[in-house]
Amino acid sequence: MKGHSEQPLIKHLFELRTTALRCIISIILITIILLPFANQIYSFIATPLIAKLPEGSSMIATEVASPFFAPFKLTLFCGIFFSIPYILYQTWSFIAPGLYINEKKLILPLLVSSSLLFYLGIFFAYYVVFPILFAFLTTTAPSNITVMTDINHYLDFILKLFFA
Repeated sequence: MKGHSEQPLIKHLFELRTTALRCIISIILITIILLPFANQIYSFIATPLIAKLPEGSSMIATEVASPFFAPFKLTLFCGIFFSIPYILYQTWSFIAPGLYINEKKLILPLLVSSSLLFYLGIFFAYYVVFPILFAFLTTTAPSNITVMTDINHYLDFILKLFFA
């Protein structure tokens, strides 16, 4: 079967490695580009909670390195967020040669719609769900409790809602 287009397993593994490296490099590059804006990005993400905090409440850092690591971690996730189309394209480039034409026609709309729905879901959560959620959560605290959310815990909560 010399004329058949099958490739040996080692070549597939090498291509998979190359694809994974390209995806990782794209995440790293976007993260590096966004690092100078890490604090502004964190402030933007914290806005829905800060807007709903009762007077006298604030966000706090309970660990020494939290003011550095929380924005850095968010910037890394933003690198992933903005790399999703490229990651999906790389995944498609790796998988597509092994698919039949009719399978390719089915997957392309799926890739486009999944990217679009992923981004729409995050925007919906940020602009619609978070204001309602944080208004509810901050107003249900007992009157003798001052709401002071830790920046790391807030970030973990937000990322779980975004990527879950």
